[in-house]
Amino acid sequence: MRGMSSRASALVAAAAILVTACSTTGTPAGGGAVDQGKPFVFASTQFSPVTEQENMRKKILAAYQGASVDFITDQSAVILNRISAEAKAGGEQQIGLVGIENGEFAALVAAGAFDDITKIADKHKDQKIPQDMLTLGKVGGSAQVYIPWMQATYFMVASKQALQYLPTGADVNALTYTQLVAWAKNITDKTGQKKFGFPLATDGLIHRLIQGYFYPSYTGGLVTTYKSADAVTMWNDMKELWKYSNPQSTTYSKLSEPLQSGEIWLGIDHVARLIDVLKAKPDDFVAVPAPAGPKGRYYMSVVIGLGVPKSSPNKAGAEALIDHLLKPETQILTLRENSFFPVVSVTMPSDLNKGLQLEADAVAKQASAKDAKVVPLPVGLGAKGGEFNKAITDTFVRIVLKNEAVPTVLDEQGAIIQKIMTDGSVKCWGPDGSSSGPCQVK
Repeated sequence: MRGMSSRASALVAAAAILVTACSTTGTPAGGGAVDQGKPFVFASTQFSPVTEQENMRKKILAAYQGASVDFITDQSAVILNRISAEAKAGGEQQIGLVGIENGEFAALVAAGAFDDITKIADKHKDQKIPQDMLTLGKVGGSAQVYIPWMQATYFMVASKQALQYLPTGADVNALTYTQLVAWAKNITDKTGQKKFGFPLATDGLIHRLIQGYFYPSYTGGLVTTYKSADAVTMWNDMKELWKYSNPQSTTYSKLSEPLQSGEIWLGIDHVARLIDVLKAKPDDFVAVPAPAGPKGRYYMSVVIGLGVPKSSPNKAGAEALIDHLLKPETQILTLRENSFFPVVSVTMPSDLNKGLQLEADAVAKQASAKDAKVVPLPVGLGAKGGEFNKAITDTFVRIVLKNEAVPTVLDEQGAIIQKIMTDGSVKCWGPDGSSSGPCQVK
């Protein structure tokens, strides 16, 4: 991830019960389904919001001319456990293709769950999938475990009403976190209103912002710097920012709605969770890079890959579905409908929605910033990903919302994170570098 090219980066732009699957059968222009063998399940940790599920089933998969496909999605732990269970069962199972985050592959790869799909990757060479992404798809080995499918990121959106309150000398396209706090304070001082927003609801993505933005930007790491003096500084700044944040943030799962209603004026969130407000009111908002901390302008790049389980009941059908999902027209449709950005070389359409264009421009600025540093999603946590995310979120709740002592909380939550690393034999990743054994909390 560290070596992501500027061209690729510029394209970058997200219920414990398994959802009921909806069957999609490809139909060619002349009518009649094409028989490509046994029906299969396409299991993904992506597109869990109902609208995104419907877009996937009724629009993105609609033109797939192949076997009957059931698209299912759920919380990561549920999907990953099902993939793991089918891999252990052996023989032909139900899942024919998976679409999961880069970091979710490691444990399954270690268990030997996936086929080597190098030949499929070679077939798509002309589509110019960035080489660094293809390398990620080898998950540290020589076999092509997954083929990149789509990518996304997080950035900041601000109401134009807020721009008049920017701190003196601040550039909205090159903010620091210190300036962000000052900006939010200015708004509160001048208007009497708390206008920054955090995505703090149960299904909000605050844990990703902490993992990929705040922590590395302040400390240069995450796990290895969890209890550091730089981390204490970061948490104190977060507490200061909370003073000027809308208390309703605890109910926000995504920031598009409170931004659109005017309840908040500023916030950082996932591209897919900001697109509604940018589509609805593109002239009322600016989309800009996330702020920088003392260690740089760290941002999280989310790469989603397609893998074929060894237990797939229809490998030819899975390959055909990969072909469909990587077509330029399908990649652009995925951008239009669900706000995930292409991994193949495409020409952006001239009629691209103004809100999507705002996102594309913001992500390009973020990726090309002189102090930009890329962070991958957590790698190798597998089924322990939920525990890790909870430990991160609990740290925020205890320090920022409950005002508990920072060093005490970091010691106690750090011990929980260390147990997760040790029990799962999780090695360091991203800004923490590499390790021969479990990553160590420091």
